[in-house]
Amino acid sequence: MKIKTGELSGAQLDWAVAQCEYVSVRYGFDDNCPEYSTAWAQGGPIIEREGISLECRNGDWIASYAGFPSLPYFSYEPLVSAMRCYVASKLGDEVEIPAELVEVE
Repeated sequence: MKIKTGELSGAQLDWAVAQCEYVSVRYGFDDNCPEYSTAWAQGGPIIEREGISLECRNGDWIASYAGFPSLPYFSYEPLVSAMRCYVASKLGDEVEIPAELVEVE
């Protein structure tokens, strides 16, 4: 099922980031996927490596790439915003999510 990148969260977002990072994730999401969207130790290095900018405005975090001004992504959580931006830069505005993960959220 296709989901807009700006709506990805939780297991779906972590799975999409894993695809961008070429990390193999077993279907069924049995705890083998890094928690990029909630753990700074996992998502932080991606933000630094990719040069993703984060800015807080009125309680919303805005993530963008300097080279891609059309890719601002918003969330009240900075890691979620940054990981959505990263996924969009690699996979586009929509992501094909496995059925097993559609039912998780």
